[in-house]
Amino acid sequence: MITIDAHLADLTRVDLTWIEGRTEYWIRFGQEAGSQILDNNRRHVFFRPGTIFAFVRWAANDFGTIMSRLHILRGVAPGEPCQTLPCVCPGGEILLKIDGWPKVESVLRHIDGIEAGGIDLAEVDPDHWWHVGHWMSAGEAPRPYTAARHRAWLRRREISP
Repeated sequence: MITIDAHLADLTRVDLTWIEGRTEYWIRFGQEAGSQILDNNRRHVFFRPGTIFAFVRWAANDFGTIMSRLHILRGVAPGEPCQTLPCVCPGGEILLKIDGWPKVESVLRHIDGIEAGGIDLAEVDPDHWWHVGHWMSAGEAPRPYTAARHRAWLRRREISP
């Protein structure tokens, strides 16, 4: 039996599994507060309240992909209301939810573009992830997240309570 350190118990836990070509759950970005290896294929990662991270789930069978999902979440504090989803305990604030490999791949390219601009993905304006999700749901390309928009977000965050 695996025990969880007391300092990790109040954090958002994400259960990751990696069985090559079958079940691949991974974190695309986010500052982990800790991790716990369970075995060669499974581990837990932990995030502090307020931390934004991307969680990707992909699974296949003998006939091909059966599931692909990408969620961008904000970790929650103990007792804080949250949305539940598989493999995330207790849950999180869902900023973006995308299903289907073509859309997941498109969002991953969008994330790569932001990262290529030198912006820390965990510091991106949370409203941008809402924007991406809404535009993707409408079948449209989201606006790029520019350095100017990021600077504006950082300034707004400084003066907001």
